[in-house]
Amino acid sequence: MADETQAGRPRTVWERPDRGTRGPAPERSRAQITSAAIELADQGGLDALSLRALAKRLGTGPASLYRYVSGRDDLLDLMADAVVGEIDLDVPLCGDPVTDLTGLAVRAKAVHLRHPWLAELAPEPLRVGPNGLAYADRALAALEPAGLDGRAALEAVAVMSALVTVFARTELQARRTPTERQTAQAAYLASAAAGGRYPRLAAALAGGASADPLGDADALFTRIMRAVLTGLTGPDTTRRPGG
Repeated sequence: MADETQAGRPRTVWERPDRGTRGPAPERSRAQITSAAIELADQGGLDALSLRALAKRLGTGPASLYRYVSGRDDLLDLMADAVVGEIDLDVPLCGDPVTDLTGLAVRAKAVHLRHPWLAELAPEPLRVGPNGLAYADRALAALEPAGLDGRAALEAVAVMSALVTVFARTELQARRTPTERQTAQAAYLASAAAGGRYPRLAAALAGGASADPLGDADALFTRIMRAVLTGLTGPDTTRRPGG
């Protein structure tokens, strides 16, 4: 396994060689291992992903994988960064931060829907590799016309990313066949709203609000994302260096 420290500090998987220098000649690349891991997770979620299961899929022994990764966390880092690389960052910016960031968020949500296990990953702000860095840099480029200082810009990107994950998770859940529990919850909501005890909720539902978490998912996501980003980048919240 490759040395995991550099100048007295731990090294990320991207700072280490693709494989350790010991052992026989490499039979596969780190990219091939990452691709196989993504396929496993796409099919069965993160519960289906283990080094043993991955080794079986690759036709090798689990011990051989430790020449490429130090463990499951390395694998998750590689997988997350690989699928972030599917987000098209070459779409030209129009110069309006809300429009540009909303478009980026829509493309990011599409990746989450293709790889449902992304929403299962425990939040780690620093789980970022080369593709993640490029994504963040593109988002910050889109924000430049708003004149936010570094902290405010990073906060806006963080909120955008969190909303992408939440909406993707909700949409994926709504696509599944309703369980008895979900059916019961929907019936309870309708009954409670009609009972007269919650008049504002009843009025909202009668006015066109939907208890369906999916509804027109794309339109809802775009509308909410634009509203949030408008608030984060508007003149009342703009913070410039030294402001």
